[in-house]
Amino acid sequence: MRALRRLFCIALLGLAAGAGSFAAEPQPGSQYLALPSPQPTDTGKRVEVIEFFAYYCPHCYAFEPKLESWVRQQGDNIVFKRVHVSAGARVLPQQRLFFTLEAMGLLDQYHQKVFDAMHVQHLRLASDEEVFDWIAKNGIDRAKFLETWRSFGMPAKLRRADAMMDSYAVDRWPMIVIDGRWVTSPSHAMGEAPEAQRQQAALQVMDSLVAKAKAEKK
Repeated sequence: MRALRRLFCIALLGLAAGAGSFAAEPQPGSQYLALPSPQPTDTGKRVEVIEFFAYYCPHCYAFEPKLESWVRQQGDNIVFKRVHVSAGARVLPQQRLFFTLEAMGLLDQYHQKVFDAMHVQHLRLASDEEVFDWIAKNGIDRAKFLETWRSFGMPAKLRRADAMMDSYAVDRWPMIVIDGRWVTSPSHAMGEAPEAQRQQAALQVMDSLVAKAKAEKK
């Protein structure tokens, strides 16, 4: 019995050591990947962080509160950007909604509300008219919204999102790009764990990569 207890304690110590080393030094090729072709950034001494996400995605919705908190904690260390992925005709209205809100300067105010509309109120937002009805009910000026929605620059934003997905090899979402060089996600960081643990692991990886990129910018 005493020998079994000793083995059990040794195993626990090994797990604790592994967790600590992971938090300090995430492993390339597993917890994160290096992009084969690093992408240019325009954020100076601050580290660019891009999230690729989709409003319909339940994993993006679950990750959002922790990601928001992480961004606030990073403060001036980073410049945070979002890109709504393209994923077929039924997702296009949601993607266009995102870029319209962004162009109108309303994204901070309505981003979580769109998530809640889909995942709490179970609205589909899978057509233009569903989106127009939603924005009208949420106090957004319909005429100004439609003007931006139909603007000349909107197709260019959608094409740019597609090009970025190709450049950053986006194959899942949420996916985070750090400094145009490294990508990670909850499923990269700890793929077989419960979702909350995967999210926390991803945030630890992100902390490490931001620190690495910031140190290299000095």
